Amino acid sequence: MKVVPPAARVYIGCALLAAGACVLPALRPGAPWTTIALLAALYALCELPARCPLTSRALGGSVPLGTGSFFPVLLAAALLLPPAAAALTAVPGSLLARVEEPPAAPRRAWRAAAAALAVWAAAHAAGALGGPAALGHGRGAPDLPYALLPAGVASLVLCLVLTALDGGIRATVGGLPARAAWRGQFGRALAPHTVHGLAGLMMAVLWRSAYGPVAGLFVLLPMYISCWVFAQYHREHAAHRATIRALVQAVDIKDRYTRGHSERVGHASVLIARELGMPEDRLDAVRFAGILHDVGKLGVPTRVLRKDGPLTPEERRVIELHPEYGHEIVRGIGFLGEARSAILHHHERMDGSGYPYGLRGEQIPEFARMVAVADAFDAMTSNRSYSRARPVPVAVAELERCAGAHFDPRMVGALVRALDRYGWRPAVTADETPPGGTVPRAREASTPSSTPSGERP
Repeated sequence: MKVVPPAARVYIGCALLAAGACVLPALRPGAPWTTIALLAALYALCELPARCPLTSRALGGSVPLGTGSFFPVLLAAALLLPPAAAALTAVPGSLLARVEEPPAAPRRAWRAAAAALAVWAAAHAAGALGGPAALGHGRGAPDLPYALLPAGVASLVLCLVLTALDGGIRATVGGLPARAAWRGQFGRALAPHTVHGLAGLMMAVLWRSAYGPVAGLFVLLPMYISCWVFAQYHREHAAHRATIRALVQAVDIKDRYTRGHSERVGHASVLIARELGMPEDRLDAVRFAGILHDVGKLGVPTRVLRKDGPLTPEERRVIELHPEYGHEIVRGIGFLGEARSAILHHHERMDGSGYPYGLRGEQIPEFARMVAVADAFDAMTSNRSYSRARPVPVAVAELERCAGAHFDPRMVGALVRALDRYGWRPAVTADETPPGGTVPRAREASTPSSTPSGERP
């Protein structure tokens, strides 16, 4: 987003006006400026390391980024201060937080407004439930476990307001429908905000204890460490995605007629896995298997990949080496796990007539059996240089015809159920129209049992 759409400008402007109205009462005489200044400075200091290149390099580029890494400070403010004062503590840190993409000024203004409004609402919720009184003061013990209630409600309100505001900005900037802009936002944010709420409660209790504000700072150290570990985790996953993306782009450049095929096979493989009730922790490996199943085509001559019409026996032998090439390419990529066996065996068949090793039945790895069905289905429903796309019902009928001989019937059944439930969007993957201006008819297989019609090796 290098240019802010007019609707988004209006939305951000309204948020800024609302945040200004919420903060304004704190500027009157008598505000608890010492606590405001300490919490605002603390939140700002927590966000500053992400903007400092020296600090970022010292920590391996994994400094927690952006507003949200240190919400316990803001939730402590919501429990300790009146609503307007609590909202004010969020502004300096939000304005100083690092921005990854331009334009920086509108993004920072939006973060500050959203954070101020969310903390203001959270402080009102905590105050309505007697949160400040429940914290105790000095040597007075906090009212536990009752103090958990205002802290929990404050966390919930903060989460609700932030996700509602973020959904609005996504809708105005990206032109998304309202339902799509808000879908899943609250569910993903609830767990981290609950943890932040508990940390904010601990910080507020220690802040109000006989030991004073210094004691509250000790809560931040484990929070910062956990944020750093979380940032490392996301950095590692980003590196994994970059590796996958680079390999897929290389295949797409070489074989332009199947552009987009890899992503769709990954999607269809996940549909099958979910339908079979596969645990979530294995779904990434299934998706990687589908996306990278044809990476071995990097080792196949381009003239063979882009050839229109039937392959000669020699060309077929060359292209049938791509599963082994693919396995060699990804052999050293440890995070792929089970996906490596699927890349090697996705052209094996249940009756043992496949390649490269002629495995049969349960000898074929489970991921490979999923990818085989997903690969054949997308090949039949996409236009290629050598075949015309078939309607989804025709492709499903072909899969069912070949189930038991070529494909695992359980995988075929799972894909059929998933298609009934979610549907499918067939896509033309060739960037160019083949000679003659039309897509050719489906190429006949070289032998009756070689491949389902419309699928190449």
